Amino acid sequence: MTYAAVLPNRGILCVKGKDRAVFLQGLITNDVGKITLEQSIYAALLSPQGKFQYDLFITAYEDADGQEAWLIDCDRDRAEALLKRLSLYKLHSEVTIENVCNRFAVLAVWGHSGVLDTLGLSATLGVARPLKEGSAFVDPRLVELGVRIILPQDKIQNFYESAGITFTSFDDYDLHRLTLGVPDGSRDVLVDRGILLECGFDELNAIDWKKGCYMGQELTARTRYRGLVRKRLIPVRIQGETTVFQSPIFQEGIEVGDMRTAMKEWGIAMIRLEALSKSLPFQCGNATLTPHIPQWMCLPSLNKEE
Repeated sequence: MTYAAVLPNRGILCVKGKDRAVFLQGLITNDVGKITLEQSIYAALLSPQGKFQYDLFITAYEDADGQEAWLIDCDRDRAEALLKRLSLYKLHSEVTIENVCNRFAVLAVWGHSGVLDTLGLSATLGVARPLKEGSAFVDPRLVELGVRIILPQDKIQNFYESAGITFTSFDDYDLHRLTLGVPDGSRDVLVDRGILLECGFDELNAIDWKKGCYMGQELTARTRYRGLVRKRLIPVRIQGETTVFQSPIFQEGIEVGDMRTAMKEWGIAMIRLEALSKSLPFQCGNATLTPHIPQWMCLPSLNKEE
């Protein structure tokens, strides 16, 4: 079965102008030179101190006038703040940035492997296909997450009918990505506190280590080259009551982390690596947590589970 859901927590900024690539290249963690009508990227915008602020999907599209522009998929509740933040660095660049959250919707499509054939896409990270006034692209983080689609809101109903895809809820998609252990922006990563390498952004293809300088690069590079990662966001199986955001996690009475998103029997938690290596149970409120390390995640000295 193939499913699709609107992601109400995601919004869109539209970036136009001949200087858009040069403008964004010095700000975000990935290389915007990769972006074409056939290729999208995932990236992050950091504070000058190197701490997480926004996660971004960037895809190219042609507007109603046939002009190419970029769509930035970001946290909807913080889209206006992101626009203001980017505008601070625009200076005299020939770039325009517009908040188009009220015009566009973000959808996720996942499930049966045939979904890629249905949408005319290959199983390649970030590969994209232009749609009329929108774009469809394989999630650049993980193929198993499915396809992200950005369309004008008035085109959504026709898309579902023509593609023959079952419409379902955001909660169903949220549970799907939780089982894969993939964080969802500021819902799981603490703004102005999160460090990318603690949150899987390297394995999830948000960082280009060969590109030039970008804001916050120094801390990110130092964390990698000095091996400073001491904790990680980890998917966990929950037995007992579902816990709330940032509830403390204990192992043998010692606090070793905190919970982030939790839904039904699955969640994502920030846990110290030394605690994971002990293979002892974790407690969070009245629940017992069991870590499940996905294949995509690289943790030193820990074995991955299937």
